[in-house]
Amino acid sequence: MELKYFSPSSVSTSEVVHIGRTHSTFLSNYRHKFGVRFSTHFNCRRRLFLRTYDASDKTCLSNKAVISSVSPDNFAAETSPYIINGINGSSLSLYSRNLRVLDAFDDEYGGVLIDPDRLSANPSVFAPMLRFSLSHWKKMGKKGIWLKLPLEQSDLVPIAVKEGFQYHHAEPGYVMLTYWIPEGPCMLPANASHQVGVGGFVINDNNEVLVVQEKHCSAATLGLWKMPTGFILEAEEIYTGAVREVKEETGVDTEFIEVIAFRHAHNVAFEKSDLFFVCMLRPLSSRIIVDEHEIEAAKWMPLVEFVKQPLIQEDSMFKKIIDIFIARLGKRYCGLATHQMVSKFDGRPSSLYYNVSNNEDINCIGN
Repeated sequence: MELKYFSPSSVSTSEVVHIGRTHSTFLSNYRHKFGVRFSTHFNCRRRLFLRTYDASDKTCLSNKAVISSVSPDNFAAETSPYIINGINGSSLSLYSRNLRVLDAFDDEYGGVLIDPDRLSANPSVFAPMLRFSLSHWKKMGKKGIWLKLPLEQSDLVPIAVKEGFQYHHAEPGYVMLTYWIPEGPCMLPANASHQVGVGGFVINDNNEVLVVQEKHCSAATLGLWKMPTGFILEAEEIYTGAVREVKEETGVDTEFIEVIAFRHAHNVAFEKSDLFFVCMLRPLSSRIIVDEHEIEAAKWMPLVEFVKQPLIQEDSMFKKIIDIFIARLGKRYCGLATHQMVSKFDGRPSSLYYNVSNNEDINCIGN
């Protein structure tokens, strides 16, 4: 339906629907021309306002007629009021503005995912469409609404917030907002609560540990020789992340053996929790190439010297990790190896970490 303007010469006041009466010839012609149906039943979202102004007292009388499109449910039309004004009498102009439900996909939980690639970049167009869509989805019994706004459409964020959307999370290229329709507490999943880190414990045949000193560290860890550490990337496995971090910081190629321990801490960064996995790795090369952006120095350090560092001896957690690692070397402890599995629940491959205490090659016990 296109935007149409009606001049005073094309519509007379006698053609306006009388309050509480049936439609006039004008509405019938409108219906035939644009393929819409009219009803005298009141509807707060799909309506045609027919208003008359008296120039002297500026009172406004209105009648409402519902407009519903003959298209599928994801498309509907709404008209704005026509304007009547004038001097010593009345003049008339009537315009119709087309509104439709935003392009979106249904999710499996009774919610809606708005298509970010089909959003209007014009805030004056987006605002009424969003408002109209929320009304439509409420009538359809939808629950959670997800709105992803790319960085280049950040002008639309205040509009969504004004309509009741809340921030969910943000990435470098977009912000995600949500809207919960039903009464009661919001049941949408919260933003990610954890960051995931890894450390690579690498020891060679000479009983030397691959260690680094970081360029940027706290005063408490200044001078400490430590294992290479870092954060897991998006969609990256724990074991591949550990191998990657060791390679990036030291240039040494390694092979994942198992997770020997992991730490869980809270309120670490921006009130997020932290999972840190200590991985045992086997070196496949020995030449060290230091990452000059992050690492001050790197070397192969005898295990005995590594353990004797005051900062390790004084820290109960560091010391416990070293004790576990030494027990693993003595085959008195078994860590968690990775096993590729596929679950029928989602049909996706996953990595399941568990130990196998009866593996003769490892000869370890998982206690």
